[in-house]
Amino acid sequence: MSSFDPTAGSPLSRRSFLIGAGALAGVTIASRFGGTLLAQPKYNQNPFSLGVASGDPWPDGMVLWTRIATDPLGEHGLDPVDVPVRWQLASDENMKKIVKQGTVVATAALGHSVHIELTGLQPGRHYWYQFETGGVLSPVGRTRTMPALASRPDQLRFAFASCQHWARGYYAAYKHMADQDLDLVIHLGDYIYEGSHAKNSRNIVLPKAARPEIKTLQEYRWRYSLYKMDPDLQAAHANFPFIVTWDDHEVENNYANSIDENDSPPAEFLIRRAAAYQAYYENMPLRRTSMPKGPDMQLYRRLTFGDLAEFNVLDTRQYRSDQLPGKGSQPHGTAAVNDPSRVFMGGPQSEWLMSGLNKSQARWNVLAQQIIMAQFGRISEDGETYNMDSWDGYPAERGRLMDYLGTSKPRNPIILSGDSHSNLVSNLKADFDKAGSAIVGVEFAGTSISSGGSTEKAQQEVEANIAGQPHLKWFEGTKRGYVSCTIDRKQWRSDFMQVGDVMDAASPVKVGTSWVVNDGEPGVHRA
Repeated sequence: MSSFDPTAGSPLSRRSFLIGAGALAGVTIASRFGGTLLAQPKYNQNPFSLGVASGDPWPDGMVLWTRIATDPLGEHGLDPVDVPVRWQLASDENMKKIVKQGTVVATAALGHSVHIELTGLQPGRHYWYQFETGGVLSPVGRTRTMPALASRPDQLRFAFASCQHWARGYYAAYKHMADQDLDLVIHLGDYIYEGSHAKNSRNIVLPKAARPEIKTLQEYRWRYSLYKMDPDLQAAHANFPFIVTWDDHEVENNYANSIDENDSPPAEFLIRRAAAYQAYYENMPLRRTSMPKGPDMQLYRRLTFGDLAEFNVLDTRQYRSDQLPGKGSQPHGTAAVNDPSRVFMGGPQSEWLMSGLNKSQARWNVLAQQIIMAQFGRISEDGETYNMDSWDGYPAERGRLMDYLGTSKPRNPIILSGDSHSNLVSNLKADFDKAGSAIVGVEFAGTSISSGGSTEKAQQEVEANIAGQPHLKWFEGTKRGYVSCTIDRKQWRSDFMQVGDVMDAASPVKVGTSWVVNDGEPGVHRA
């Protein structure tokens, strides 16, 4: 096994660091930021080891992010003192035409993270940004604003991804993604995994801090550091604004609200959840409105791309009812499964979603969420069973949503999902058990970036299962990758990008298959 090298992976492309040698992380140069600096720290290692990012773009701004850490897997990552960080936003990639700049303090209390929430920018254009601390410049990142609310954009290109277990393989998918011409990236959760990483498929001996299952704030910070040190993930973040939401592994496998997988006392688990939520905020380009308050965090939100697309970003972990006993598969149609009091999104979020869809003027109404929404039965020794951690475990709330989509008919509902480490294309039905039931939406579920998937045998079994479920159009669980979406005023196209070998950091990535939805026409079909 080799020792840990934080830069292990593929070489970064030109677009990964957009300026060239003068902007390389760790290079100390004379400041061109100007003005009076606060007392400057001195660094003997690169303070921008975790890269830069932007997120939550809106028509007049976005969030710029970095986190200062000279020793990301050390005891603190940085001495526990607050440090000044300067930032600049430019209208050109050479950082000559500065449009905004300022100084903030990266506090030890927030893991030395920096969240710059910008407004007052021009809609529908690219900007470039950079940070400086102690005379050291960060890489230059590229971001963009959304088009104006009343505008009519011709096209949007974005990717969505999920489930990037560092210990299960390399991020060739991000290497490929970083070189694409995208407007933004949506991450649907499982950005990190909380379990032990002592044994990993990369065959790397990790520092002690990066090995065990994580439970404390410092341990969650270490885990994010391990993932964010990957150069291909950094390249994707530097090139595109991300819209993020979580699933379960950012906290603990299969947790539901205040209940963990081991049914620990809720008060005990909420201490862990508070630590996990704070670390998530510290490491994501999120607005101040998402700053957690103890074990609570406002994450569901809405973003628009002119009148072309509206993104409803959901949180299906924080408010849900506990999974049924066993938290695995259960038969379909039992009284317990169909209990109408069981919730997945929770009342306030569900009302917020439907209210927003009622008001939407968008051509494509997107629900960016974590878990497969379509009914998805699997044949086992116990007969046909359903995953109780997915929407199948909460059919009453799903039924209410399907009824709403069928009755209120928001234009072109598209659901994006992750979690399952597999690709799935489905028509959503008003009643999944009735063959002639109306199609009320389309779901695209994307496979994992690196987390393990199905064996060939399991793939064959699922293919046999879905033959009797005509709303399930295509399933593929053996490949890793991401989904690239191109939408215009007439059509939505999803290209399922497949990594050749997840254990090869430079693996080629190709289109496995493509599916389209036409504006105003219910249902999905192959391109």
